[in-house]
Amino acid sequence: MPRSTPKRDEPARSAGRVGIKDVARGAGVSVGTVSNVINNPEMVSEETRLRVRAVIERLGYVRSESARQLRAGHSRMVGMLVLDLANPFFAEVAKGAEHALRAAGLGVMVCNSAASPAEEAEYLALFAEQRIRGVLVTPADTGGRTVDSLRGQGTPFVLVDRSLAAEEGCSVSVDDVRGGTLAAAHLLDAGHRRVAFVGGRTDLPQVRDRLAGARSAVAAAGLADDVLLHLATDRLDVAAGRDAGARLLGLSPRPSAVLCANDLLALGLLQTLYAAGVRVPEDIALVGYDDIEFAAAAAVPLTSVRQPAGLLGRTAADLLLEEITAEGVPHTHRRIVLQPELVVRDSSAARVPSS
Repeated sequence: MPRSTPKRDEPARSAGRVGIKDVARGAGVSVGTVSNVINNPEMVSEETRLRVRAVIERLGYVRSESARQLRAGHSRMVGMLVLDLANPFFAEVAKGAEHALRAAGLGVMVCNSAASPAEEAEYLALFAEQRIRGVLVTPADTGGRTVDSLRGQGTPFVLVDRSLAAEEGCSVSVDDVRGGTLAAAHLLDAGHRRVAFVGGRTDLPQVRDRLAGARSAVAAAGLADDVLLHLATDRLDVAAGRDAGARLLGLSPRPSAVLCANDLLALGLLQTLYAAGVRVPEDIALVGYDDIEFAAAAAVPLTSVRQPAGLLGRTAADLLLEEITAEGVPHTHRRIVLQPELVVRDSSAARVPSS
C-alpha cells in the first residue's frame, strides 16, 4: 500500500514535537521571522503574521518554554508558597495575587508548605531549579532561613502575611495586634470577665501578635491579666478547634467567651459546643479571625476579624512586579501593613448581665 505524501505547503514531520523550523518551512519564512511573530509581532507585516499564525495553528506548534528560559535566564512563572491551602484565607490571598500576576503576563505556581519548614525548603529548591521569576511566600520557618535562602539565590521575593524591615525586603501584612485588640475589646465591652484565647503555636507571628493584642485590650480595660486564659493548640484547623472545645468544656469555672486565632479553630470549637448542648452566644460567646466565607454561613453566624485577603495577595504581587520589572533601576523595598476590621454577628451578640 503506497504511503501518503505531505501537502506541498506542509512539511513532513516525525511523530515528535513540532519545532519552530517546521513552522518556518510551512510558512515559507525564516526562523527569525517566526520568532518575531511570537515575541515581537510589531516587527512583522500583518500579512506575514497571519500566514505564520495560520501554520502555527495548523501544526499545533507550542514554543519551548525551557528553551526560552535558557535564553532569558529566568521563567515567566512566579512561585507562591503558602502555609495551608486548606484554609480558605490563604486560597483568597492566592487568588488575589494570581489575578495581578496574570494581568502582567506571568503564571503562578501555588505550593503548600503545610507549615513545615522542611517542605518549604524543598519547594524553594524547586523554584531555584525552575529559574522562577520571583517568589511570594508566607514563611513556615520562623528563624529567618527562608529569607536568607531567597536572598542568597538572588531571587526577588515578597513576604505575605508577614512583616519584614524594609531594608531587608518587601512585605505585606495585616496589623494582627490591632485585630486581637478589636476582638478582645468587643468581648470585654459586652461584660465578659473570663475569656479564653484559643490559638496555635506562639512562635507563629500571627498567633503571637493576636494574643498580644488581646492582652493589650485587657490591660487597657484596667483588668487583671488572669481575665484572659490561653489555650494553645498544635495546629490551626477545624480538628484542633474541636479538641480545644473539649478542653474548654472541662474547665471550672468555664470561660464565658472565646477568641480564636482563626475561623477554622472557631468553627471546630462551635461544633463541639453545639454537640454538648452549650448555647452560643447565650452560654459562651465566640469570636474568630480571618472572616472566611464559611464564617457568615455557620450554624451560628460567626463574629470575626476580617482580613483583606484578596488585597493582601494583590498588593504583594504588585510589589513583586515592581522589583522584577525594574530593569536596571534601583528597587526600593517597602513594608506595607493593612488594617483589619471587626465584623460582628450572632455568635457574640449576647451581653453578660451586670451583677
